[in-house]
Amino acid sequence: MAIQLYNLRGVPEDEAGEICQVLTQHEIDYYLTPAGNWGISSPGIWLRDDAQLEQARALIREYQDTRQAAWDGQHKVTLLERIRENPLRFILFIAAIALVVYLSTIPFLHFGK
Repeated sequence: MAIQLYNLRGVPEDEAGEICQVLTQHEIDYYLTPAGNWGISSPGIWLRDDAQLEQARALIREYQDTRQAAWDGQHKVTLLERIRENPLRFILFIAAIALVVYLSTIPFLHFGK
């Protein structure tokens, strides 16, 4: 009986492709299900043989550890760093947001008068 090995909802295409490549290299029998036209189905990687489940999970864990180690070295830019890079842009965005909020609420503020 088939069993879902890996849920692909929200998984980048490159990661899904690399997982499939790892499974193929180790001769794990699997198939993919897409999300469907409206995205309501469960996209995933399914195993045809339950006996390969532990081996497949171990391979995916190893792959994810390797992928995580590659990403750990990259610096993630914080909001404060982005503000420091271009403070004028930040001020303009805040002003634009304030203007939209003001224009959206002004009719309701004067509604009862």
